[in-house]
Amino acid sequence: MPRWLKLPRLCTSVPDIIPRMYTPQAGIFALGTSSHAYLEFDILDAKNFKEFASAISAIREPRTTTGGVNFVIGFRPELWREIAPDEAPAGVEGFNKEIQGADGFTMPATQHDALVWLSGSAYDVLFDMARSVIHDLAGQATLAEETSSWPYRHDRDLTGFIDGSENPTLLDAPTVALLPEGVPGAAGSILLLQKWKHKTAEWEAVPIDQQERIMGRSKRDSIELENKPADSHVARTDQDEFGNIFRRNMPYGSVGDHGTVFVGFSADQKRLSRMLDSMAGLVNGTRDALTRFTQPLTGSYYFVPSVESLRVLR
Repeated sequence: MPRWLKLPRLCTSVPDIIPRMYTPQAGIFALGTSSHAYLEFDILDAKNFKEFASAISAIREPRTTTGGVNFVIGFRPELWREIAPDEAPAGVEGFNKEIQGADGFTMPATQHDALVWLSGSAYDVLFDMARSVIHDLAGQATLAEETSSWPYRHDRDLTGFIDGSENPTLLDAPTVALLPEGVPGAAGSILLLQKWKHKTAEWEAVPIDQQERIMGRSKRDSIELENKPADSHVARTDQDEFGNIFRRNMPYGSVGDHGTVFVGFSADQKRLSRMLDSMAGLVNGTRDALTRFTQPLTGSYYFVPSVESLRVLR
C-alpha cells in the first residue's frame, strides 16, 4: 500500500468515544391511560435488599394483544442509595417526617420501600398484572398500600376543576422531570406520591365563585384569576416560584370515600418539598385554602431510576 494511503489508527474502544446514554422509564410519560394501580411495598428483611431489587426489576409487561401495561418502578431514596450508590443523586431523602403546618394542619409521612405503579387501558389486564407482581414479590416484601385510580370527565379531579393546567407539554416534560446526562441517576426522576381525601360535602356546599377563589382558577375553562387570593391553591403552588414539576394526578376511591392521588415528578426534590411547605403555610405563613377541603392521608418520595440502572439489577 502506498505510504500516502495509510490511514491513522483510530481508537476502537466504544466506551471511550461514545458516552453511556440513559433511558427513562416509559411509564412516566404514558399519558391517556384509563386505569391505574399504585402498589407500595415494604421489604421483609432489610439485609436482603439486593435480592428484592433483583426481583422487582425483573417485572415484565404481560404478553397480550388486547391491552398493555406501563410500569413505573421506584425505590425509597435511602434504599436506592444502598442498592446502587453510583447511580443515586445526592441529597434526595424519603418522606421521613410529617410536615407540621399552620393552624394544626399536618401532612403525614408514610414512606415505604418501593413503588410499582401500573397503568393501562383495561383494568382486567391491570388487575391480573398487579396480582402477578404481588405474587412475585411475596417472599421479599409485603404489600403495604394499594390504591386504584381512574380518570374523571377526561381531565378533571373530583372537585370538578381541570387538573394539571400548568403541566409542561410532553416535549418539555423530560427536562422538568428527569435528571440530566452526566450526573448520578441520569434519566431518573424524584416522584412524590400522596393520597388526598376530599371533604366532598363541605366542598359542594361552597358556591362556585368561592370555589374559584379557593382554586385561583375558573371552574369551567381553568383560566387563572387575575386577582387570585394569596391563599388560593394556584398561588400557593406557583411553579414560577417553586419550579416546574410534571404531574400525573388521578382520582381514586368509591362514591362515599374518594379523592386525588397526587403524582409529581421532578429532577429536583426541592421543587416538590418547597411546594408542600408552601401549601402547609410554612413559607410565608399562608396556608393553601384547598387544604381545608382535602386531607392528606399518605406521603412518600421514590427515586425512579433509568431503564439501564434497573436492567443491571436483574
